[in-house]
Amino acid sequence: MLKISLPFFLCFIVSSVNAQNASNAIKSNNQVTDTANKRDLIDIAKRLFNIQPGKERETNAEKKIFFSALPIGAHVPGGGRALITSTSAGFYTGNHKTTNISNVTFTPYWNFKSRFGLPLRSNIWLKNNAWNIQGDTRFLVYPQYTWGLGSGAEDHKLLVDYKYVRFYQSALKRIKPYMYVGLGYNLDYFINIKTAKPGLKEFTGYPYGTTYSKNEFSSGVTLNLLYDTRNSSINPLPGCYLNVILRNNPVYLGSKTNWQSLYIDARKYIQLNKKPNQQNVLALWTYAWTGLSSSIPYLNLPAVGWDPYNKSGRGMEQNRYRGKGLLYFESEYRRDITANGLLGFVVFANATSVTEVEKNRFKNIHTAVGSGLRIKFNKSSNTNIAIDYGVSKGYSGFMINLGEAF
Repeated sequence: MLKISLPFFLCFIVSSVNAQNASNAIKSNNQVTDTANKRDLIDIAKRLFNIQPGKERETNAEKKIFFSALPIGAHVPGGGRALITSTSAGFYTGNHKTTNISNVTFTPYWNFKSRFGLPLRSNIWLKNNAWNIQGDTRFLVYPQYTWGLGSGAEDHKLLVDYKYVRFYQSALKRIKPYMYVGLGYNLDYFINIKTAKPGLKEFTGYPYGTTYSKNEFSSGVTLNLLYDTRNSSINPLPGCYLNVILRNNPVYLGSKTNWQSLYIDARKYIQLNKKPNQQNVLALWTYAWTGLSSSIPYLNLPAVGWDPYNKSGRGMEQNRYRGKGLLYFESEYRRDITANGLLGFVVFANATSVTEVEKNRFKNIHTAVGSGLRIKFNKSSNTNIAIDYGVSKGYSGFMINLGEAF
């Protein structure tokens, strides 16, 4: 991991202090919860640099933006280390009591060689949660190992080099409390897909999207169904979540082949005590992802770590398991260490199964376990610095993020 000096790190915190006048409230179960007795890194920076709270601005409190920024060095998929700067902005577009907190995250990275990425993700809740607008835009220079379809052998892998452009946008309208339906547009553009010998087609035995030095373009519409009783995607408190995405990629929208896929994501957050100001939560996550046609480009097939937010499979190498169908389950226990919420910990375990080439059936289950430290960066948006370490067969690694994995 790249070393970050304390003054360099604190300058990011000071920038966050100057960029906001944090309110002493967050939402818990759709109620405003006092955070006056809570502490975060911004409070520590104020003490270190003797920053006095400014006068309360005479603007609508719901319009405040809560920034969090983190310069880190970490491993990236495909091998090597990278400098990653993660910036997250949480804000409300309406009254805190009736509107969920929105979030925009920008996480550029560069490994000083062949890896480069500009991912921008957004989850916007309009006033009174009438609409949910979701976005995912990326440009990646992305060499990454593949193990072929199914479980694959640990020592039998191939490095695939390509550039990747993603543009996903969707708009969902509330039709009843917590229930949303809407449409979206998904674009995937894989540019100049290359490998050393053997080629990707020979290595995988898969005919779609594996031709050497070719581009693969998929363009499709999505039908989205969302049920979400959480009040934050940054650090979910007790509630539940269900997201169903049916994607259709017709040739007349530019796709090379007609193909369809289905993604179903369910999550549950269980509070284990009755103290709303104390983190003591069991979080459960499962998703099923399957292709509904036989001509899906190889890099669009379901793979661990390639869920919409690239958060699954902690402790596994991204892309390690790929198939025409994928099942995933993860559980995590989250608990505060200090009463003021500054420090916390998690322990987690996950399991993945993909369809094997032979008979296209689920056969093997692959597991990973790990634990992590949580440091409260911004108590107003309830944003944590998440430092996790995960282990699976043949792989282990650290993961550092702003916000929870799910």
